[in-house]
Amino acid sequence: MASHYASAHESIYRDLYQPAVIIGACFAAVALFLSIFLIFQHLRLYTEPTEQKWVVAVVFMVPVYATESILSLWNPKFSLACDILRNCYEAFALYSFGSYLVACLGGERRVVELLENQSGKLLNKPLIEGTDENRTEPHWSLRNFFLRPCILGKHLLNIEKFGLVQYMILKTVCAFLALVLEIFGVYGDGKFKWYYGYPYMAVVLNFSQMWALYCLVQFYNVTHERLQPIRPLAKFISFKAIVFATWWQGVGIALLCAFGVLPKEERLQTGLQDFLICIEMAIAAVAHIFVFSTAPYHYISAYEYGKVTTETTKTKLKLEESDTPAVFERKETQVKAPGTSVTESVQDIVVDGGQSVVKDVVLTINQAIGPVEKGVEKGVTKIHETFHQRTEGSESGDQEVDEQVEMNLTRETHMDP
Repeated sequence: MASHYASAHESIYRDLYQPAVIIGACFAAVALFLSIFLIFQHLRLYTEPTEQKWVVAVVFMVPVYATESILSLWNPKFSLACDILRNCYEAFALYSFGSYLVACLGGERRVVELLENQSGKLLNKPLIEGTDENRTEPHWSLRNFFLRPCILGKHLLNIEKFGLVQYMILKTVCAFLALVLEIFGVYGDGKFKWYYGYPYMAVVLNFSQMWALYCLVQFYNVTHERLQPIRPLAKFISFKAIVFATWWQGVGIALLCAFGVLPKEERLQTGLQDFLICIEMAIAAVAHIFVFSTAPYHYISAYEYGKVTTETTKTKLKLEESDTPAVFERKETQVKAPGTSVTESVQDIVVDGGQSVVKDVVLTINQAIGPVEKGVEKGVTKIHETFHQRTEGSESGDQEVDEQVEMNLTRETHMDP
């Protein structure tokens, strides 16, 4: 019976394999063409490096996903390696999106000022005008983070960065841990069995991803008014859909296979996931053309070099008191951004972006280790204090015993005559 089901599943996979690869390749080609075209446009119009380096990193997620999915679909032997690379880049793309929002707000220093001012307005409202009796400092706590994130001030930025970077670190570590477990045959991709590593890693990564996304949502909720010029909601939804949907899609397919809704065939399971991702990346590439458009970067400030263009707008208004129409003229001067070197743009993205990642990773690790070191130091200090107290108590006890012995000897000496 088992062999009959296995042969049936093998027949289904064989029948669906070629059409799935052809259709998936067509969608992947569309995703690659549109995304690379958009990336090249940003590299040529690289007028806002602080923003566009993160835009390129986010948009590049589509070619990475599409390429790895079609390779895995074409040859299932590449499935695990492609999955590891895809997971690592997914975590980096989430970090890049958070960094992009910070860059659009003017950088970290400007964001800290913005959050502190907003927190101060909420916390420093005096009961009587002209008094400062109610001034309080922002208090960091989980309750405030969940219910009133706007009063946290600069702490909110630290929490947001910590949430994104911890996911990037955990995702990367778990990806390579999955490779090691697969080598020893105990990973069990998509199998919810207690003796496999997959279910435990799925729980850890699911919690980590949910926390990272929640930190990003809280940061967006506090700053969305300032982000209105960049249409943040469309960008947030388009990006979150890729990260959130692809992850839960994989978990959902694994659960359907575990409960017998889909055939428990590993190649069929991974192939379905890869095929759906190819289609989804084509849709995401089309969305990115509009959401992450290069239109805001076509013109630069007048003090920069470039081609100056003047647009004149004339409007005629007919006044009731006069038969002669009044003419209003408005002139707008724009400086057309010159084309930039693609090589220099790529170099800036790799070098400057890499430095930012390393700095934030080191900061996050220090933030995580700091409380542990303080706890260990406090515990060691307490042990030393306890040992010192016991030593002093022991010494005082010995001293009392010696004094008692001396007193007894003195009494005996007096009694002997």
